[in-house]
Amino acid sequence: MCALALKDIRKTYGDARAVDDVSINFPQGELTALLGPSGCGKTTLLRMIAGLEVPTAGTINLGGRDITRLPAHRRKFGMVFQSFALFPHLTVRENVGYALTIAGTPKAEVVARANKLLDLVQLKGFGDRQIGQLSGGQRQRVAIARALAQEPEVFLLDEPMSALDAKLREEMQVELRLLQQRLGITTIVVTHDQREAMTMADRIVVMAKGRVEQAGSPQEIYQWPATGFVAGFIGRANFMDGLAENGKIRVGDVALALPKPANFVNGASVQLACRPEAIRLDAAESVNRVQGTITFVRDLGPVRDLHLDTPIGKLVAEQGADQGRNHRLGDTVYLTLPPEALRIYPRVPAELQTGMDAK
Repeated sequence: MCALALKDIRKTYGDARAVDDVSINFPQGELTALLGPSGCGKTTLLRMIAGLEVPTAGTINLGGRDITRLPAHRRKFGMVFQSFALFPHLTVRENVGYALTIAGTPKAEVVARANKLLDLVQLKGFGDRQIGQLSGGQRQRVAIARALAQEPEVFLLDEPMSALDAKLREEMQVELRLLQQRLGITTIVVTHDQREAMTMADRIVVMAKGRVEQAGSPQEIYQWPATGFVAGFIGRANFMDGLAENGKIRVGDVALALPKPANFVNGASVQLACRPEAIRLDAAESVNRVQGTITFVRDLGPVRDLHLDTPIGKLVAEQGADQGRNHRLGDTVYLTLPPEALRIYPRVPAELQTGMDAK
């Protein structure tokens, strides 16, 4: 069931379109990540959902009710932003129960609900502490508990973990995901971190230049990116420019086979993408086998990245640590790009490729 539906949402500032005709359905009880580089429109979109911005055009529908122009304070949404905006002069418990207190909820009920939420976010016994006594991760949990205090219909988070260090950020991603699954609240998270989106989301909406590039499950997005932008933004990819030729793609002097013949006219300019982990080294004679020279070895512990010069351009192949230990700088190797691992896209002009290399 769809909890929230956006149809043809647009937001313009003068001649600039920050969000350009976006239509998305957010299923009931799922966590959706709005993912994209800085300036792609994801935060503007979230602010319109929250009621903090009014769309220039389009509609926002919640459970069959048009809320496009409903003020933020009348939407029963919980919100957590990059700045947690906690009150330093109030205790942890008072921060969590602040909105309930302002709404006139009896004090005993405020205390009981705040304590229950602090238990939920693993801060039992922290109610009487001051905000200044908390770590970054603990402050984030207080902000989440405060947003949940009014039992929101939709939970909105804008880069909520951007200020945390890498290790704590990964821990909090898992904690927040487990909490969301336990509560079953429809949740929308804005992030520019593709690992964060892959970790937390039921569904990812990839945005660029104010538009939706692709929406799908993390594995759908990763395995079958709809555009070259998505292939480069989610995970890593080797890109090769080529020409369609008799159902194959010619890159330099090499004709590469695809899992099925290319649906492009002969001579069409195209772009191929291949994940580094899909490239096989020292493979026996096979389709799409080329020779390469190792120019750099990057040891990452569990895996090694081998940078290669080949007749089809510079490539990176990812190998398990136990697979790649014998490969050294300057070695000549044979590598295979399996046809089923290749993805083909129309070639994007250089002036339109802004954000292609973002991670």
